[in-house]
Amino acid sequence: MTKSDLYAIVAKKAHLPKNAAEEAVNLFLEEVKKALKKGEKVVLSGFGTVYVSKVDDKRVVPFGREKEARVIKAHRVVNFRVGRPLKKLIW
Repeated sequence: MTKSDLYAIVAKKAHLPKNAAEEAVNLFLEEVKKALKKGEKVVLSGFGTVYVSKVDDKRVVPFGREKEARVIKAHRVVNFRVGRPLKKLIW
């Protein structure tokens, strides 16, 4: 499913013009991004939780032609933990 598919579905199900549905979906996504940037969890009941976690420095051993070990610097990553109802639906 693409964003435009989602716009069309929201427009049809909510009886909205496509541009209003597009704006609603984009506003939702912007709010999710803002919350994640602040380090907050986004909990969507029945669907799952999106959250940011910190990954510490990691030493990577040489592989293939590499001669020396290298270090991947600490960074933040976005994670998704699936909710129980969605998990039951998929599995």
